[in-house]
Amino acid sequence: MEIFIQILLLAVGFVMLVKGADWFVDGVSGIAEKFGIPQLVIGLTIVAMGTSAPEAAVSITAALRGNAGITIGNIVGSNILNILIILGITGVITTVAVSVSTLKYETPYLIFITIVLMVMGITGNSISRIEGIILWVLFLIYLGYLFVMAKKGRSEVDEEQKNEGTVRLIIASILGGVLIIWGSSLTVDSASYIAKTFGMSERFIGLTIVALGTSLPELFTSVTAAIKGKADIAIGNIVGSNIFNILFVIGTSSLIIPVVFESKFVIDTIISALAAVLLIISVLKTKSLRRPWGIVMLVGYALYFVYLIC
Repeated sequence: MEIFIQILLLAVGFVMLVKGADWFVDGVSGIAEKFGIPQLVIGLTIVAMGTSAPEAAVSITAALRGNAGITIGNIVGSNILNILIILGITGVITTVAVSVSTLKYETPYLIFITIVLMVMGITGNSISRIEGIILWVLFLIYLGYLFVMAKKGRSEVDEEQKNEGTVRLIIASILGGVLIIWGSSLTVDSASYIAKTFGMSERFIGLTIVALGTSLPELFTSVTAAIKGKADIAIGNIVGSNIFNILFVIGTSSLIIPVVFESKFVIDTIISALAAVLLIISVLKTKSLRRPWGIVMLVGYALYFVYLIC
């Protein structure tokens, strides 16, 4: 009976994470638009961080409870899933344009920090507090780059437009944040219980169930943004989320407690880096993600999942 209750709580936790992220993203991106911040910057920062809030909440909560083993699996699994599944599905549904800066700067930076994470994990079988500080320094460098981008692309917005509906957006942001934190607590507790009951490793649970659950906001946001013609938000959301996941989430978690990096995670991290390389290759010629490459990404994830269960 207890296992069914935990599965129900896991489902409730996912629903809270998804709905919370939905409100949070709508709120903060709406506020950003009122202040004339460019679409790409919104996608790379506010929307990316908002949709990554479940990963952040789950991983940091796990670290606080001494369950840091789930952190790497959650983040690396989410990053693989974000590109291969979410951009794969988005590319199959509609052609998604990719900005030059995403191709030349943000995605290569994602590949670089993924390799940095792998090297850190290999050298000590954990991400230490010192390495957490290094990840945070790299995160601040990234924020500095985004600040320069925002300053260059900022547009003027009149005061009346700024004030209209701002209170509603702030309330949505706060309620969304509360749901995300609460949902993350349910998710960590129930996922850990289910893993132990069925004899599954925290690595497998983190790479699959928790990664999928915490990546649902990215899925809904990217597909919706692409369909609405907001391609910069769709791609920027994924690339920005993956950067945020590694630098902020793992960086912050490792400052709380050293994050375990099992030897098996090396393959997963390499696949995560290769997924980002595939993203660059898929858009290099046409500067857009199209259906054939979307299918390639989905097939790639299917092969990865087969590797996980074998």
